[in-house]
Amino acid sequence: MQLSNFWPENTALTFTRPWLLLFLLAIPLLAYLRGQRGPAAALTFSSTTALTQIGKLTSARIGKFLRALIFAALTIFVVALARPQLGKTLTQVEASGIDIMLVLDVSGSMLTKDFTIGGEQATRLDAIREVTRKFIEGRPNDRIGIIAFAGRPYVVSPMTLDHDWLLQRPSDRRWRRRQTV
Repeated sequence: MQLSNFWPENTALTFTRPWLLLFLLAIPLLAYLRGQRGPAAALTFSSTTALTQIGKLTSARIGKFLRALIFAALTIFVVALARPQLGKTLTQVEASGIDIMLVLDVSGSMLTKDFTIGGEQATRLDAIREVTRKFIEGRPNDRIGIIAFAGRPYVVSPMTLDHDWLLQRPSDRRWRRRQTV
């Protein structure tokens, strides 16, 4: 499987507090110090052959595994404290344009079928959507916003240069629900 299936395109991994990642440098040091031997033995043996029969220490292996697990959890904790955030990249666009706010009537009277689009009868609302789509596509450098009203105004979209997102708003369920109110 490709990595692109797991990692969305045009995203950036950022950290809210990247300076906390410096604590990751302390974890290997902590592991090294934790692995150091303790103080010198109180009793010394001339031969350790007798002790090898006693000490098939499987608990030592479990202890090493638990210690590694603790250090892995500590690493994950430090990364979590830095607050990683995956989001869309911020793109600054310098364009010469104007701000346009479209105000659209979405009241019940707009459901009247008195327009023809592509040889088929269409409602006034369908005609508005089509004209709005063409208008937005023809204004690539302008910031455009949409306010809809059916008795009361509703901000469908604030001013934006993201015209792809803006073109999806007229098909949004919440917007369609407002027109029946």
